[in-house]
Amino acid sequence: MNIKNIVAVSGLPGLFKLVATKNNGLIVADPDTGKTRFCSVRQHQFTPMETVAIYTEEDTVEIAKVFQSMLDHQSDHTVPAASAPHGELQKYFEIIIPDYDRDRVYHSDMKKVIKWFHFLNERDYLTAEPEIAETSPDSGINTDSPAV
Repeated sequence: MNIKNIVAVSGLPGLFKLVATKNNGLIVADPDTGKTRFCSVRQHQFTPMETVAIYTEEDTVEIAKVFQSMLDHQSDHTVPAASAPHGELQKYFEIIIPDYDRDRVYHSDMKKVIKWFHFLNERDYLTAEPEIAETSPDSGINTDSPAV
């Protein structure tokens, strides 16, 4: 999953790719057009996709795991539209997250997850790609020469 630099911006529809950060806001790009825009922290709130989680009866489950579960069940159960009736969304969530907290996960949350899934899946952000291990910068110690 490649949702690391994807953010939701309050007041703007859809999701955006994070381009840069500034002291007073973010520069985000539209994934479709690539057009960038500045979003001020005074007018908007930002939600990085990698920080979103769904309540379960025990704890929470990361949105990436929810999306993976949706991809895994896609062959057996089609992902409903976000405008589907509440009962249909509940049944679908029972399939992908059997222990989701029915008291704290609202209908609007389900709709949002479904919308985000469709948005990201249509743009190939949810394809399985191998995670690249981050290498730490050189520590400055030269191991080739003997210590003095």
